[in-house]
Amino acid sequence: MQTLAKILILLFVGALSAQDQYTKGMEKAFQLWQDQKPTEAANLFERIAMAEQDNWLPHYYVAQINTINSFGETDLEKLSKKLDKAKEFIDLAKAVSPDNPEILVQEAMINTAWIAFDGATYGMTLSGKNAQLYQKAMELAPENPRVIFSKAEWDMGSARYFGKDTTPYCQDIERALELFATFKSETPFYPGWGKERAEQVLAQCK
Repeated sequence: MQTLAKILILLFVGALSAQDQYTKGMEKAFQLWQDQKPTEAANLFERIAMAEQDNWLPHYYVAQINTINSFGETDLEKLSKKLDKAKEFIDLAKAVSPDNPEILVQEAMINTAWIAFDGATYGMTLSGKNAQLYQKAMELAPENPRVIFSKAEWDMGSARYFGKDTTPYCQDIERALELFATFKSETPFYPGWGKERAEQVLAQCK
């Protein structure tokens, strides 16, 4: 009985130590990102993801950083490298956490980066996929402010492209901002972005 107790204590201490390493690693990666060192942050998130293969969050942040850094890139080879890496890690995140609205939104952002680079080449094939991704995310999490805002911003971009009125989507942005004020997750390092961007878009509405 004592032996079993010792084993359980050792397992518990080991789990705490691993969790502490994870927390420190994630905090360091976010600090690097905040310090305008996205490549170093992405590399650290990637190392954490390899150690935490059953945790979707570090995979998600590898994808997010590579996606954000691809906007404005004019070199196809560099763009492809970033977005292929983003897709690889968002697929890994999806395998860990299927039907996750945050992952679906991030996948749509990868498609948007391709469309932003060359709408004529990628718009036809990826626009329909994005509509499906946002629709599914809305079905899964209709009260998630990032889902509502991201879908509204995508719809506004599509409306603008086709010369249609974007005003109807401003109400969705307002709704997202209301939810940003109250949305909470008990999961450490859960995505929390979107509020500032939503405020900027709403300002343009007015």
